[in-house]
Amino acid sequence: MHNDRCFTKAALPTAHFLVFMLLIAVTVVANAQSQPQSNANTGAVTGSVVIVDSSGPSYVPGASVRLRGKSDFVAQTDEEGKFKFPTVLPGTYSLTAEFPSLEAKSTSVTVEPGKTIEVVLQLSPAEVKSSVNVSASEEQVQTSSTTGAVSGNTITNAPNANDRAETLLPLIPGVVRGPDGRINMKGARNTQSGALVNSANVTDPATGSPGLDLPIDVVSSVQVISNPYDPQYGKLTGAVSTIDTKTSDFDKFHFSMQNVVPRMRVRGGSVMGIGAATPRATFTGPIVKGRIAFTESLEYRFIRTPVNSLPPAERDTTFEGVNSYSQIDLNVSTRQTATVSFAVYPQKLRDMGLNTFTPQPSTPDYHQRGYQLYAQDRYAIGEGGLLTSQISYKTFDADTTSHDSNPYRLLVDTTEGGFFNQQTRRSSRFDWQETYQSAPKHLLGAHQLKTGLNYAYSKYDGIEHFQPVEIDNASGVAIERMEFGQSSWAKLHQHETSWFVADQWTPISRLSLDLGLRFDSDTITSSVHPAPRVGFQLALTSDGKTMLRGGAGMFYDRVPLMIPAFTSLPDRTVLYLNPSGAVSESVPYVNKISGGLANPRSTSWSASLSRRITEKLIVEVGYENRITSHDFMVSPALVAGANSIQVSNGADQYYREFKVVGRYAFHNQTLNASYVRSRAYGDLNDFFQFFGNITKPVIQSDSEGRLSYDAPNRFLTWGEFNVPWRFTLMPVFDVHSGFPYSVQNEYREYVGPRNSNRYPQFSSLDIQVLRPVSIPFREKHVKAKAGFTIFNLLGHFNPRDVQTIQTSSHFGEFYNDAWREFRGKLVFEF
Repeated sequence: MHNDRCFTKAALPTAHFLVFMLLIAVTVVANAQSQPQSNANTGAVTGSVVIVDSSGPSYVPGASVRLRGKSDFVAQTDEEGKFKFPTVLPGTYSLTAEFPSLEAKSTSVTVEPGKTIEVVLQLSPAEVKSSVNVSASEEQVQTSSTTGAVSGNTITNAPNANDRAETLLPLIPGVVRGPDGRINMKGARNTQSGALVNSANVTDPATGSPGLDLPIDVVSSVQVISNPYDPQYGKLTGAVSTIDTKTSDFDKFHFSMQNVVPRMRVRGGSVMGIGAATPRATFTGPIVKGRIAFTESLEYRFIRTPVNSLPPAERDTTFEGVNSYSQIDLNVSTRQTATVSFAVYPQKLRDMGLNTFTPQPSTPDYHQRGYQLYAQDRYAIGEGGLLTSQISYKTFDADTTSHDSNPYRLLVDTTEGGFFNQQTRRSSRFDWQETYQSAPKHLLGAHQLKTGLNYAYSKYDGIEHFQPVEIDNASGVAIERMEFGQSSWAKLHQHETSWFVADQWTPISRLSLDLGLRFDSDTITSSVHPAPRVGFQLALTSDGKTMLRGGAGMFYDRVPLMIPAFTSLPDRTVLYLNPSGAVSESVPYVNKISGGLANPRSTSWSASLSRRITEKLIVEVGYENRITSHDFMVSPALVAGANSIQVSNGADQYYREFKVVGRYAFHNQTLNASYVRSRAYGDLNDFFQFFGNITKPVIQSDSEGRLSYDAPNRFLTWGEFNVPWRFTLMPVFDVHSGFPYSVQNEYREYVGPRNSNRYPQFSSLDIQVLRPVSIPFREKHVKAKAGFTIFNLLGHFNPRDVQTIQTSSHFGEFYNDAWREFRGKLVFEF
């Protein structure tokens, strides 16, 4: 019954949303009927985006095309690389095409009444411009440390274990999937980084982690920006990931469907039911041609993920969820466009946190549900001005439950009993943003001014219950017991306000400066923080083939609402037991926040030098440094004779990175390679290591060391190749240092320096092969893509668990290897 309610709750806002969408559609249709269509009073601009090398031209699907002048339009090329602006007022416009890792192309077009202009925009396989003549009408130059982007083609062709867009982020240098399975960008925890979808904040207000799942078919690109010197980015101390969705098709209908055949679950050489069923379908097309277009994507996900060191019938976590994404794109007028979207993402995860030492009966089940309503309006003002208005409302509810009420016992080699923590969380956030970009100004060079205001209101309502925890020694004798107070309830809210001003200044043609200042304030800390930033891009040679980029800035993070709610959690008492089972010592702890709460902050700087060595080869060398202070930590403390578990802003971290990145494009093929030397070091008792979706019972004193996702050396190479017989081949080879871990005794106390040991080196070669095929269906043929994916092709030993307790007979042994895996792939397109 509980699970049924999870899905029913999401259905209610869906009905309201459909009524809302219908009202918008009726309004715009009425507006469209009152305005001239493409006739003698207007013109049209159509064309295609291509990349040309010695093998000839090839189309670029998913490229961003912008038409700027009397009005401002944005479109995206279809699978054939084509775009169209059907209703454009007469005048002269700037037409720009952009695609990640390719050189942008701009041209001027003159629109005449009743005529259609056809334009072919040719992009080059380069990351820097062949000439640097920055004019005020050109798009803003990116001076932030852009780690990289994953384009639409890569999203389609890359081996992807989870079919999620964020799963592909480790294709970017400096981004790794940590030992807990979470994505860590540029040496930061996922709770320290920003997550945006169409520029809207999609983090969970309670934990600060990314909290929105999208069907991968609607994603056009994924980008990671480290040290975002543009002041519009805030509420982070690490990097920010941005996901952009595809624009709906205004001209024709398109339907795709894939993963219609489930995968079997093979365990111990036998078939044990369904291993995964992940069908998804996406539809897009015009409602009113050239004016209103609609996209709907729906997927069902049932996935069993094995822990290979457990018995065959008891080794799976089971995920089940539904992701629905609806989007309407509107060309309201020649000066105004808008986008409205609605996402629903209920899901269930059975046996969360399953590993070699925590079997299924001792794991919790996790239930999540939520939705996001989003609307953005873009209005062109005058000659080059642009006002962007955006609102979003997001809910994120979560429940953690245990399988039974048996006492939770931590044994040396395993765990017994039902999970000790149960949670019920309800959280939401409303965001409103206004951003204005002025027309270019000229004073000692060209200036592009931008200013913005953001208001957010978030709230949290949570209940937590704790059961006793027992720790046993190697002989199975209880040596410690933890008892907790009554169930707790917390309810709080937060107002956040941010505003910024930015100026992209081009004093000379070879130099561009980004100057910005941002202010952040919130009601939890009752503080206002100024965050100045500056970035630059300098062409060191007149041909623009050698570029120097860099900058410096300050960043202030948000306060996840579970942190101020910490004092409401049940207090604990630790009982130490003698060999007969009697209590030898009793130590009570109360929960405290030490010194009030402050916003974590980071200061960072970076510099990179890129050189286009040949027309096909680009090499970049870069260095960045980030120091984070006043971060949240939790640790036992003894103050005035009283014991407490304290949360404070006493944690510091730093991240240093040196990288060498190369890209080689040849005959419409690409090869990417990078080496990253890094160090992620700091205080280890992060708050969400112990509290959050999975609570840990034992909290030892904080100390410094290598962070759990520190990988000092990493070599990554991947490419996209069109091989004979129309096959597309994409291999990904990733090699990095093993992650660190700590040694413990029977009491789970740390022995020796923290995180001084490491897992074996990680190495994996994944590959995906696809080929377009035509399948006869009645008297027609259905377009499709068929292929296969192999993960860990070389079968390298990549363990995910290690026995860290010294008294165990298996101390230092590694478990849960990621075995070689084969998967088929079939995509239908209509």
